[in-house]
Amino acid sequence: MTQEESKSWWVYIVECADRTLYTGITNHLERRLEAHQKGTGAKYTRNRRPVTLRYQEQQADRSVASKREAQLKKMSRQEKLQLIQQDSDNHQVS
Repeated sequence: MTQEESKSWWVYIVECADRTLYTGITNHLERRLEAHQKGTGAKYTRNRRPVTLRYQEQQADRSVASKREAQLKKMSRQEKLQLIQQDSDNHQVS
């Protein structure tokens, strides 16, 4: 991990085993996902494992990431699924 990457923050959405969506932020995405899988991440995901990363978005700092997290949390499930699908479509290899 480069010094630049370690300073960035991530907004992410995981899908839980019960098909619910959880949105969070972190400055170390891989470590945070491992914590969710172990049941030490968030209280919400603790009993809904395993989780699957569905969406990630890099942000410049914690403040921007927190604001974006708040925006995503206000979205309906359907809007989040559309965001996930659009992101997936944008990353398809032609």
